[in-house]
Amino acid sequence: MTIRAAMLVNVGTVIVTTLTLASLVRGFGVNWGNIASHPLNPDIVVRMLKDNKINKVKLFDAHSWTMNTLAGTGMEVMVGIPNNLLESIATDYENAKDWVKENVTAYMGKDGVNIKYVAVGNEPFLSAYNGSFLETTFPALKNIHKALKEAGHTDKMKATIPQNAEVYQSANDKPSEGDFRSDVKKTMVDIVTFFHDNDLPFTVNIYPFLSLYLNEHFPVEFAFFDGKGESIPDNGKNYDNVFDANYDTLVYALKKAGVKDMKIIIGEIGWPTDGHKYATPKLAEKFYAGLMKRLAKEEGTPLRPERLEVYLFGFLDEDMKSIAPGPFERHWGIFRYDGTPKFMLDFTGKGRKMVPVAAKGVKYLDKQWCIVNKDTINLDKVAPDLEYACYHGDCTAMKGDSRCSKLDKIQNISYAFNMYYQIQGQDVRACDFKGAARITKDNATVGSCLFPIQIVSGSDDFRISFVFGRFLVVGLVLLGLITII
Repeated sequence: MTIRAAMLVNVGTVIVTTLTLASLVRGFGVNWGNIASHPLNPDIVVRMLKDNKINKVKLFDAHSWTMNTLAGTGMEVMVGIPNNLLESIATDYENAKDWVKENVTAYMGKDGVNIKYVAVGNEPFLSAYNGSFLETTFPALKNIHKALKEAGHTDKMKATIPQNAEVYQSANDKPSEGDFRSDVKKTMVDIVTFFHDNDLPFTVNIYPFLSLYLNEHFPVEFAFFDGKGESIPDNGKNYDNVFDANYDTLVYALKKAGVKDMKIIIGEIGWPTDGHKYATPKLAEKFYAGLMKRLAKEEGTPLRPERLEVYLFGFLDEDMKSIAPGPFERHWGIFRYDGTPKFMLDFTGKGRKMVPVAAKGVKYLDKQWCIVNKDTINLDKVAPDLEYACYHGDCTAMKGDSRCSKLDKIQNISYAFNMYYQIQGQDVRACDFKGAARITKDNATVGSCLFPIQIVSGSDDFRISFVFGRFLVVGLVLLGLITII
């Protein structure tokens, strides 16, 4: 219990309130990803969702353990088809039918899963993919829609394609100049026309944080919702934050494609807490507080003053995500890897100082850490071991101005050694490093820099299927990738 207490977010004085579904912001859900070395068991995650009164969840595939755990809960679910399956589904309708039968129909019926959307791919038109999925995404969408219709499911759920906001742009950074990117425009017009003809929604992932990350001259306050950003006038509308401007840029792009009233879903939006100077719990708290207040008002954007449907990204940290976009990639979670909340967040949108409900029933490995053996380490020769530990572990919390960036040299090495040791399930062989490391029972945490203890995860097979299912295409991605989430 002392370890658990040490990992809790420092929340100060909070309001303890029993949430009801009626009091929560309408139209929001969360992304539940599992690119983690030790993912929380689905039954624990589903209980977290219930305890926080969250009744909408977006997945990145349709793993049987997750789906079976969601069965009977009534939660609205968006299931996902990984990008590596698009070609087989696009080229053979029978594959689409099989996927729908195994991942949708199998979970329908009484006490089944309340599937609301089927996501065909995930950000398939990122420029970093160099067109790898440009020829297969639309045919895959059509085959999945046809298979859903043939199975009698289209009255209950709709197919969609989560796109990164990179698929559209503005020549002068004003929404009214919004249009689809030239290299994907023809395909995007075909897709949105198909969406319109079949009453399907457009799903887009918008990340104000990336505007700061990618442009050192970007005005910081324009990334948040408190109205402190310099207002940008455009066609009689005023924009004081980048989310509204980005969203309405898409609205204009859709209009130019001949579609004026298409439903838009925000598939991902969030703020990381480590790995960059702007990735902090304090700024994440500020961002989410503004976002939830905005959603609670149901005022939408200047061009679309209506209730938004939004999925927060993400619910949990994922320590095996690619860090090619940046070290922050593993720190998008509202909760840590073990279900501990990282900052205050009021899901009612009233801005109260409240802490989300933490995971219950989490089991940890032994209370032990791997640290530097000061009696045997040779600091002149430890660099290769440090590099190895970080490559196979997770040192992203030491990057930039992150919470562990101010450790001294010995503490840095100990942190890297411990992260590798914990990810390896505390295998004694993972705490050797040619005699430079040792196992200790004394808590190695330094100030606010948590030296974590890994959790007991229910299934390695569960983890492996997520990791390789979603990232089979990672070899296609250039090192310059900057927008994959």
